[in-house]
Amino acid sequence: MRRIVVDTEALTLRYGDVSVACAIGRTGPCDAARKIEGDGHTPRGTWPIRAALLRPDRGFAPPTWLPWRWLRPEDGWSDAPADPAYNRPVHHPHPHSAERLWRDDALYDAVLVLGHNDSPPQSGAGSAIFLHLRDGDTTEGCVAIPRATMHALLADLTADAVIEIV
Repeated sequence: MRRIVVDTEALTLRYGDVSVACAIGRTGPCDAARKIEGDGHTPRGTWPIRAALLRPDRGFAPPTWLPWRWLRPEDGWSDAPADPAYNRPVHHPHPHSAERLWRDDALYDAVLVLGHNDSPPQSGAGSAIFLHLRDGDTTEGCVAIPRATMHALLADLTADAVIEIV
C-alpha cells in the first residue's frame, strides 16, 4: 500500500477499498504552514510514514516493510519548542515538556509517526503528529482510527507509504 487518504470533511480514512471513520484534531484541519504547537489542528498535506511504534504487550504484529520498534515505558516525544530535541523521540525523565508514549489508555498501543515538521523540525510548528488508535471524537492534532483498521494497515504498509490529509 502506498497512499492513505484522510478526508477531514467526511472524517474518513481511506486506503484501497477500505473506508473507515476517523478522528482528527479538536479544532479541525489547517494548512501545514499555519500549524502551531498546541493549536489542536490536524495539518493538511502529504506526509511520509516514518516508522511504527508498538506496545509489545498489546497484540500488534510489527510491519514487514516499514521501520518499527517496540515502545518502552520511558519513551516520550518532545513537544517543547525551546527543546533542542523538539518533535523528536526522547526518554523520560526529560528536562523539557514531552508527551509520554507509554500510556494506560490504548491510544498509543500502535503509532505511525508521520513526517510532519521533521526535516528539520521548525520550533513551534507542531509536534507529535501521529496516526494512532481512536477512543473519542477528536484528537490533539493527530489522526485516530479503530484498532482493527490499525492491525490491517500494519500488515499492508510499504516503506514508501504516505498519508494524504485533505
